[in-house]
Amino acid sequence: MTVKQLSMPELVDSCLELGVPGVGLWREPVQSYGVEATAKLIRDAGLAVTTLCRGGFFTAIDPDERAAALADNRRAVDEAATLGTDVLVLVSGGLPAGSKDLHGARERIADALAELGPYAEQHGVKLAIEPLHPMYAADRCVVSTLTQALDLAERFPAHQVGVTVDTYHIWWDDTAPAQIARAGAGGRIHTFQLADWTTPLPEGVLNGRGQIGDGSIDMREWKGYVEAAGYTGPIEVELFNDELWARDGREVLAETASRFVEHVIQ
Repeated sequence: MTVKQLSMPELVDSCLELGVPGVGLWREPVQSYGVEATAKLIRDAGLAVTTLCRGGFFTAIDPDERAAALADNRRAVDEAATLGTDVLVLVSGGLPAGSKDLHGARERIADALAELGPYAEQHGVKLAIEPLHPMYAADRCVVSTLTQALDLAERFPAHQVGVTVDTYHIWWDDTAPAQIARAGAGGRIHTFQLADWTTPLPEGVLNGRGQIGDGSIDMREWKGYVEAAGYTGPIEVELFNDELWARDGREVLAETASRFVEHVIQ
C-alpha cells in the first residue's frame, strides 16, 4: 500500500533492485492482478509475502451482512494461504449505522473470530487483530488499543488469533509497551508495522500516515519493545499518504528503504 501506484510486477522488480526481501500485500491489487498469478510472481522472484491485509469488518448487526462478511473473510484466508503467508491482518469494523453500542460491536467481533479462527487454522493462517487509533472507532475499527485487541485475542488459541502492532495507531498509548510484553509472552505478536505520525492530519484523516522519520514516533524505541517481547518476524512499513502516492513509486520505495535503515536499524 505504501507504493500502490506500482503495478504488481513493478513492485516485485523494485523490491529485488533494493534488496527488500518481503512484501505485505493488500487484497484489492492482488485480486486485480489475480491471486494465483500474484502468488507465482512473488514466488518466482524469491520474495516472501509477509502478511495479507485485510480481513475483518465483523460488526454488522444484520444477519445477511454478517454472513457476507464471514464469507469474505473465509475467502481472505484462502487468498493468504495461496499467497504463502500465514498472517491475515484484521480491521475489525466500526459502529453499524445508527448504533452507539461499542461493547456490542466488540462482542460481535468475538463471535466472528470464534467461527473464523478454526477455519484459518485449517489453512495454516493466523488472524492478527489490528487496533486502530481511536479517531477511527466510529467508522472503521472499534478496537482502539492493544489491551482491547488482546482481550479479544486471548479468548482463542494464540495460533489462531493474535495482534498487529502498528506504531501509527498505538504510539500515543502509555500502556502499549506493557501490552506488547503481554502479547509477546502469549505468542500473539503476529506482525509489526511502522508509520510515522505527522500533523496536520489531512481531511478525512485516513491518508495521513507519515514517512518514517518525518513525525513524532521514535521507531527504534518501538522496535525495542517488540524485540524485548520476543518478536523476530518481519517489520513492515505501511503508509497511506496521498503525497507519496503522487510521486514515482520506485523513488518512494527507495526512500522508504533508506529511512528504514536510518531510523529503525542503525
